[in-house]
Amino acid sequence: METSRTDKTVLVKGIKLLAFALLSLFMGPILMTLALSDKENSLYIPLLIVACLICAMAVFLIFKGIKTIMASMFKKK
Repeated sequence: METSRTDKTVLVKGIKLLAFALLSLFMGPILMTLALSDKENSLYIPLLIVACLICAMAVFLIFKGIKTIMASMFKKK
């Protein structure tokens, strides 16, 4: 009986995705706080849009990273 082993290259790819997600998890709310703290600034709307996109990207990267890690552990070749 053959056992499935973890594909280390796919696992590293998933960990990298989670590292970028962690970076985005901090960067998005910081930018959003900066945008909301000074509403009279001319860059209020563009900075708020970028912050929301970074927050959405962080959520997407978390799901994609976890899915990639699970695929490296449980997929059979």
